[in-house]
Amino acid sequence: MKIPIIEVMQIEKYKLDEINSQLISKHQKQFDGVAADIANLDTIIQKLGAFNIAIPSWALGTGGTRFGRFSGGGEPRNLEEKISDVGVIHALNKSSNSISLHIPWDIPDNASEMKALAAQLGLHFDAVNSNTFQDQKGQKLSYKFGSLHHVDKAVRKQAIEHNIEVIKYGKQLDSKALSVWLSDGSNFPGQLNFRTAFQNTLESLQEIYAALPNDWKVWVEYKPYEPNFYSTTIGDWGQSYLLASKLGPKASTLVDLGHHLQGTNIEQIVSLLLMEGKLAGFHFNDSKYGDDDLTVGSINPYQLFLIFNELVEGMDAKGMDHATSIGWMIDASHNVKDPIEDLLQSVQAIKIAYAQALLVDKAALVAAQNNNDVALAQEILQQAYRTDVRPLIAEASYRSGGALDPIATYRKLNVRENLIKERGLKTVATGL
Repeated sequence: MKIPIIEVMQIEKYKLDEINSQLISKHQKQFDGVAADIANLDTIIQKLGAFNIAIPSWALGTGGTRFGRFSGGGEPRNLEEKISDVGVIHALNKSSNSISLHIPWDIPDNASEMKALAAQLGLHFDAVNSNTFQDQKGQKLSYKFGSLHHVDKAVRKQAIEHNIEVIKYGKQLDSKALSVWLSDGSNFPGQLNFRTAFQNTLESLQEIYAALPNDWKVWVEYKPYEPNFYSTTIGDWGQSYLLASKLGPKASTLVDLGHHLQGTNIEQIVSLLLMEGKLAGFHFNDSKYGDDDLTVGSINPYQLFLIFNELVEGMDAKGMDHATSIGWMIDASHNVKDPIEDLLQSVQAIKIAYAQALLVDKAALVAAQNNNDVALAQEILQQAYRTDVRPLIAEASYRSGGALDPIATYRKLNVRENLIKERGLKTVATGL
């Protein structure tokens, strides 16, 4: 039976090329100026072209603050339209070739059709995410006091079955990983027994782990306090690492950048997890105070660069492929911005940090470190960080058939205005 191809909004290539032609002269001058000082230019452009960041399905919808959401219009009304929007992003930046589904917000009713639609847009499905931090319509038991750590075995069983169901959906979409984040914790001292909560979580995860296909992974995320204020059952990287170690080789720790206590040295955490083979990947965002989920690179781009410096050094030391060895996904809140513009900004910020890390003179840095030359080591890092690598990213996008300036092109093509005409001014995305 032939699978129908669903009509979606797509960026017309000739229009993109027309806009690129208006920018190419200025771009070439900027690119030549940066490229002149880079010895391994072609290798860096190739790596930038291969590096893609997954877009979460929920991030295409209505934006707002923690206490209210204010639609900008034209948001997707179903999974098909969310996939379509990711297709728009990928057509513009050629760096967002996958979508990560959040179940049950985005249950694929027809997996074959969803895969066909994704393929039509040059996309595939990344990790699937479970949700036991909310009570869903028709749910028998409540997660008010937790899910996988709950004192009631029946609640734990319900949460386990949900995660196994998410794996089932992921298999249908050719996904290869389950991402687990729990809101389990306590708001007041004495509310729960820490050891019992941790043990219940481990035993629950062991049942989920046993249901994983042989070629799958489970990613265990941690957060220090969201949404609980006294304790979180998986509250830091050590607790996540302990769980992943006890579970086995298919389990590893997922780092959500915006969810650390102030002053945490995230780059050191990343380095050690990578060294131990337990770094699952990233949920990219940024933070001013903690658990903020702000646009990637909007607050502390230098920290993002330092994290990527450790990633590039650590992956190269282990012979890992930068693009595919670990998971890369955005998990930020666009708040009051156009969702697509925010996601384009986030991908751009990630690739800037990655490109800067590729420019670090590793041999010189190692020599400075071995000589305890602290000032020189800092200069080597900051030389790479202060380099304007945007022309390199634009060149990689251009060579792949994307836009030289994705956001400017998005605006010139009036994509949001066209989406509003198609979908309406006041739309509310499913699952948000």
